[in-house]
Amino acid sequence: MTPGAREGTRTLGLYARTNRFEGAMANWSFTGEAALQRNDRIDQDAWAGRVTAGYTFANMPWAPNVTLGYQSFSGDDPATAQLERYDPLYYQGSPSAWATGSKSASTFINSNVNALTLALRVQPTRQDTWTLRYAHIRANELNSPVQFGQATRVDLNGNVVSGVTDGHLADDLFLEYSRIINRNTFLTAGVSVSFPGAGIDTVTGGSADPWTGGFVNVVVNF
Repeated sequence: MTPGAREGTRTLGLYARTNRFEGAMANWSFTGEAALQRNDRIDQDAWAGRVTAGYTFANMPWAPNVTLGYQSFSGDDPATAQLERYDPLYYQGSPSAWATGSKSASTFINSNVNALTLALRVQPTRQDTWTLRYAHIRANELNSPVQFGQATRVDLNGNVVSGVTDGHLADDLFLEYSRIINRNTFLTAGVSVSFPGAGIDTVTGGSADPWTGGFVNVVVNF
């Protein structure tokens, strides 16, 4: 990181979450977040936002919960002199929060990107939870850096170009399992796959291969 590169950056964040409803809305939950970012030194004017709506089928076996979400982080408009690209600052890597996708979150850190997300969670027992997540990921601005410089390249004419010419970046699937072993020990495991979109295929010059991964994590509290 360049020393002083973020000097003068101001970020205002707002967060709201519903308390437990009663009556007909008892199984619904909603969240909303927004961030405004300014830096007069570099003429930056950026924004980010996220909304989710969840519903729990409380009377069904395993109490399924479905959550639909949308999040967006501004990108730099190449047609203006102003910098509109959002700086993600300290990045949140959880797909249940601000992370954009699963495997894609390692590449498309939250700048010039948006995602439509869907999650299905079931609890076969009080100790076991399964969650399947899907994310459709797109770039906000074409021909503009994705994150801080990915997809910057030299074209056949020797010109330096940035970003993608098609907004579709990827589609992610992520299956996660959590187990409460005892009051001090917790197990989490997951597998994920990211299918590159047309925007990535155009950059690579062909059909890019899916990106797969998995993990197992055990936490013991003393």
